Amino acid sequence: MRSAPTILHLDMDAFFAAVEQASKPSLRGKPVVVGGLGPRGVVSTASYEARVHGVHSAMATAHARRLCPNAAYLVPRFGIYRQISETVMGLLAAASPLMEPLSLDEAFVDLEAAGREEDPRETAVRLRAEIRAATGLTASVGLAGSKLLAKIASEKAKPDGLVVVEPGTERALLDPLPVRTLWGVGPATAEHLRKAGIGTVAEIVHAGEQELVRLLGKAHGAALYAMAAGLDNRPVVADRDVKSISVEDTFDHDLTDRAHVRHEIDRLADRCVQRLRGAGRSGRTVVVKVRRYDFSTLTRSETLRAPTDDPAVVRETARRLVEGVDTTGGVRLLGVGVAGLADFTQEDLFAQSAGDLGAGGGGPVELPAVAPPPQERSKRWLPGQDITHAQYGPGWVQGSGVGRVTVRFEVPSDTGPGRVRTFPVDDPELAHSDPLPLVPPAALAEGPAEGPADGRAEGRSGHSGPTGRTAPDRSATGTGTGPGERRTA
Repeated sequence: MRSAPTILHLDMDAFFAAVEQASKPSLRGKPVVVGGLGPRGVVSTASYEARVHGVHSAMATAHARRLCPNAAYLVPRFGIYRQISETVMGLLAAASPLMEPLSLDEAFVDLEAAGREEDPRETAVRLRAEIRAATGLTASVGLAGSKLLAKIASEKAKPDGLVVVEPGTERALLDPLPVRTLWGVGPATAEHLRKAGIGTVAEIVHAGEQELVRLLGKAHGAALYAMAAGLDNRPVVADRDVKSISVEDTFDHDLTDRAHVRHEIDRLADRCVQRLRGAGRSGRTVVVKVRRYDFSTLTRSETLRAPTDDPAVVRETARRLVEGVDTTGGVRLLGVGVAGLADFTQEDLFAQSAGDLGAGGGGPVELPAVAPPPQERSKRWLPGQDITHAQYGPGWVQGSGVGRVTVRFEVPSDTGPGRVRTFPVDDPELAHSDPLPLVPPAALAEGPAEGPADGRAEGRSGHSGPTGRTAPDRSATGTGTGPGERRTA
């Protein structure tokens, strides 16, 4: 552990939901839930207004609807999330050469490696101001002498705050926390510890390392005790290598038709290759995941002769793999992935490989054409999708059904809700469109807004619009002022 708080953990506040609120003026200050909308859907992110009602990530969407029936339930728009994430990660990378992304909305930064004389607190305040100016969104930051404490501090800072763990105050922060706060403690481990009378971090330390080893085994017990004692010397690692790229879908109803299964495998394989090429990678091992009607999950894989990013090769390999799985009872989930990643391809080898698939080795296999399901997902109007109308311009889908689609026409720069119109689902003047930027280019050209000199957050639960203004929070927690910079006592 370092003697100064030079490890920064930044986490965007309710990222997916915050992007939707910034994109859609009519949703600002209102509960928003982003995730799967079918009967088996799962919540990806809930806005703070929805969290007041008990909605949280990884919850079944059906349960969330019962808790918060008046929320806006939207499908994810990963394209715009990735665009904004690239902007945020670029700002963090400019602050230090050691920046470790954990997900689209979260990263560690080693400020000591930056070699600057700027105080870490000043750096944190500046980064939050730059992110807000560039994206219109807020971020919470924790500063500490270790990754563990910085992560915990950023959680304490939420939403839209900054918490600094001063040297010597680590125990005051850690001791009252539940054991689930520590990495590696899931429901099973927590229950095992609870039966032994251990429910907080302080009780782990009091029990001692030998007792933890006895309860959990040598490796897990020793590692957990070290974390509880605040001993975390893990470095911030830049450019963590991705080992695989995959996509998967859970279906609203079990797939029982083999033609439909093949169609979904083809679609997933194409999506996987899009992500693979987007990352500038190729891979030599194709993996298929099948979760059947009884929740049994099977994986099948095949290693090719050399790395590829050819969608035809991935598609055909995935088809062969799924053909070897019994899906007669029904399929709940399908996934396609590529592992063994590389930075190059060898097309000549794959041309030969494709030829080997034929019965006589003289040409590629001609797979039978499969008619797609009656209603392809790409033809559906899903809540939250970007849309444009030849007459009314850009907007987003509020809902659809019974042959009609309801659209709200508004853009991120609007200061109030836009007008609503309803059209037939096959209206030729309606079309899917790309998302609009949250912050107009003119606003970006003006440069970042001045951050508060004392490091105080500008609003605890506010929702930033594209211009950086903060609308009052209308949730049950009240408006309140920002938490400001908080130091552990």
